[in-house]
Order: sequence, then C-alpha cells, then structure tokens
Amino acid sequence: MASMPGSLAFDEYGRPFIIIRDQQNQKRLTGNDAIKSHILAARSIASTLKTSLGPKGLDKMMISSDGDVTVTNDGATILKMMDVDHEIAKLMVQLSQSQDDEIGDGTTGVVVLAGALLEQAEQLIDKGIHPIRIADGFELAAQCAAKHLETISDSFPVDKNDLEPLIQTAMTTLGSKIINKCHRQMAEIAVNAVMAVADMEKRDVNFELIKVEGKVGGRLEDTVLVRGVVIDKDFSHPQMPKVLRDVKLAILTCPFEPPKPKTKHKLDVTSVEDYKALRKYEQDKFSEMVQQVKDAGATLAICQWGFDDEANHLLLQRELPAIRWVGGTEIELIAIATGGRIVPRFEELSPDKLGYAGLVRELQFGTTKDRMLVIEECKNSRAVTIFIRGGNKMIIEEAKRSIHDAVCVVRNLVQDNRVVYGGGASEISCAIAVSKEADKISSLEQYAFRAFSDALENIPIALAENSGLSPIHTLTEIKARHIKEKNPALGIDCMLKGTNGKEEFCCHPLIG
Repeated sequence: MASMPGSLAFDEYGRPFIIIRDQQNQKRLTGNDAIKSHILAARSIASTLKTSLGPKGLDKMMISSDGDVTVTNDGATILKMMDVDHEIAKLMVQLSQSQDDEIGDGTTGVVVLAGALLEQAEQLIDKGIHPIRIADGFELAAQCAAKHLETISDSFPVDKNDLEPLIQTAMTTLGSKIINKCHRQMAEIAVNAVMAVADMEKRDVNFELIKVEGKVGGRLEDTVLVRGVVIDKDFSHPQMPKVLRDVKLAILTCPFEPPKPKTKHKLDVTSVEDYKALRKYEQDKFSEMVQQVKDAGATLAICQWGFDDEANHLLLQRELPAIRWVGGTEIELIAIATGGRIVPRFEELSPDKLGYAGLVRELQFGTTKDRMLVIEECKNSRAVTIFIRGGNKMIIEEAKRSIHDAVCVVRNLVQDNRVVYGGGASEISCAIAVSKEADKISSLEQYAFRAFSDALENIPIALAENSGLSPIHTLTEIKARHIKEKNPALGIDCMLKGTNGKEEFCCHPLIG
C-alpha cells in the first residue's frame, strides 16, 4: 500500500484532513513577484513570434503529437499548435485567435505589441508605480493612439471598375507569406472573390459564399478562381459522361433507396417467392425514383446520401448522371449557386425546384485516381470557389491560410475603406504622437504614456531586425524624418525599395 503524502488530522468537528508533507517548503508567489512571473510567460510567447513578423520574417516548423508537420508564419496558427501550460500564456494565444476571428490579419503583430507593453509595464513596476495606474495610463495612451491613427489614415473609393488599390493592399498582406512569389495573382483572386459576393449597398461580405478548396499537384501559379462550386467528388459511375452542358440539377437530401419504417423492425423471408417479391419491390421503387427525377426535367442528380450499385446501374441505363455523398455545406452552396431548391422527398420534386448550371465537368489530376467536379456558369454567380494547387499538402494548407488573410483584408476595406501605411510607419507616427501627449500630463500616467510610446516602437524594431538592418539606427533615422518632414507614411524599408509606404503602396486597413 502506498504511503500517504502527509499526516492525517481531524478538526474540531471530527472531519479528517491531510497535512501535506513539506508544505512549508512550497513556494507561493504574491504581489509584484507574481505579476513579473506572468509577464515573463507572456513575453516568452511574444519573443517566439517576433522573428515571424514582416515580409522577411521566418516561418516556424510545427510538429504535432501525431507527427504532422506544419510550416507557417501565421501567428494564430503557430500559437494554436504550441503546447502552452501557463494560464497567462494561454491568454496571449486567445488574443491572437481573437484577432484572427475578428480581423483576419495582424495575428503576429498584436502578440508582439502585447509582449512589448508588458515588458514596459515591468520596468514601471520596478520604479514603484502601481499596476492599476499603469493600466489606466495604457488605456488613455491607446485612446490617444487610436485618435491619431484616424487623423493619419487615407481613404480610397472601393469601386468594382477599379480594383487596383484593393489588389495592392492584398499584396501587402501576402508579401510576408510563403506564396509571395505569385502574390500578385493570389491578391487578384482574393479581390475578385470578395467583390463577387460583396453587397456594396450594405457594405457586407458573406464569407459562406467563398469556398476554398485545394488539391495536391501542379504549381501555386495554377490556382484559379471558379465562379461556381468545386466539390471533392466524382460521378457515381465511371461510364457517365465527364462533361455536361446546360445542366438542370435535382438537389436531393433524401436517400436513393426504398422507404423503411422509422421504428425498429424485422423482416422474415421464408421462401424464394418472398425474396423475389422483395427484390422486385426494390427494383420498382428505384425505377420510380429515377423516373420522378427524369419527369421533373433534371439532367443531373446531386444526392446527399449514397445509393447502392443496383441504383447506380439503373441511373446509368436511364442516362441520368448522378453524384452521391455530397456534404451538407456543399449542398447548400450548390443550391445558392444554381438557384435550385433542396428537396427532402422525391414526391416534392418539380421543375421549378431545379437548379441550373451552364457547365459541369469532372477534373482528373495526374496519374492518380483523384477527381473533382466543377459546377460553373451558374444562375447565381455570387457563389465562388478558390481552387488552390501546390506541390504538397503543407504548401496548400499554408496557401489557404494566406488566402484567408487576404480575403479578410479586402473584406475589411469593403466595410471601411480607410488605410494606414505599413513598414511600421503608423506605429512610429503613433509613438511620436503619444510621446508628445505625455509632455502635457502632470500625473503619474505620464510614465505609462512614455512606456506605451516605447512599446509601439518594438514593431518597427522587429521589422528592421528581421530584415537584417540595424534596428536602433534605422528607427532613429525614420523617426527624425517623421518629425522633420511630417510624413506619417515613412516606414522601415524591409524590401529595400523605399521608405515611403504611400509611394510603394504598402498599406493596411485601418480597422486591422
């Protein structure tokens, strides 16, 4: 029997409790020591992501417990895959995830900035300033920086006839991704996808109408935007035609099989005649179902459920191509794209519930048996699919994450067309503004304002470090030019093309 971890004792009511052995040797952090421990955990997360910031930032290789390898520089993905135990570090992970859910981009920068703020807060605590005063000062400084951002932001009209500003902004986002060798093409795809589904009157974008699919093979340059739906299925029978034109689709969520009682039941077949009668009943039911689809005028049946080989053979005989085991989300997208109605019972199928597509074709990839179906030239062109190609699964997954970021940036610009300039230009400008505001404050919050200003400078410093530049020298030079020229578009020259973000069209949405 294992020994007890301590000694057993009883309180005045006779209730037992255990006195843990060596309890007096246990350490418990309180006060500033506890705060510094939390700050250290958060800073360690921020320092991990710092090297992934900017166009010259490095990717991280993540290996899961199952051995799956992921290479990415997306902050939210890196933190999601990290094994984090510390509760404060988990808050940093949630911060990045929240940024990804709300804005879609800037997941690395927000964590780096949070780490820098905590680093500055630690120095203020060492000076004897109470954490509440520091937090209040940071809150006021953040409001000051947000107001300044609005004054230095530029806006441009979001026009479907002139997409170049949107494409350039999306290219800025994709510049730090693994797909940057073809970031112009990817930016155009992202912009065209968003503009296809955007409601410009309401300034709204329905992301559910944008589907992203990928298939291993080919090159990144083979990525295309399909104005329709791509599904990872093939025709149910290999002898069915591979290309259909002027297609009327029956979209079915009912199974292609004889009806069964919903209650628990058992059927006893005691003779050959009974078996033949049962088989004939099934054949007649299959034939009736196929005829109902044909009578409605459908030339393609899309079924959410499967059907057996007998039904499949009957469909081939009746020259009715079919697709089976189509997922619920894809069924909804097909219905939206083709203008069809989802039919739950064969009896309800009618010509007015059929969808229409100008072209349905089956794609085959290389020497493999992989096939996909493309439904295009649809009645409603607002449903689109971005079809990504790449050398391996890892490239495709990273391309999907990159496209997601670009699509989110374009969505943000549709909602609010104001931009600020990149390369750390907006952070430097805000740091100068907050520092000037600090001179007007006579209370203790002045220290917090200056600390906030110093924390903002960590973003351009990280960009310069990752680009191989001298961080302090580069930052002081750009700050001096900001003050002298009063130009908030000057940033770190990461790509060695120029420091003026306005001329290089290096910009980010204001709401990001």
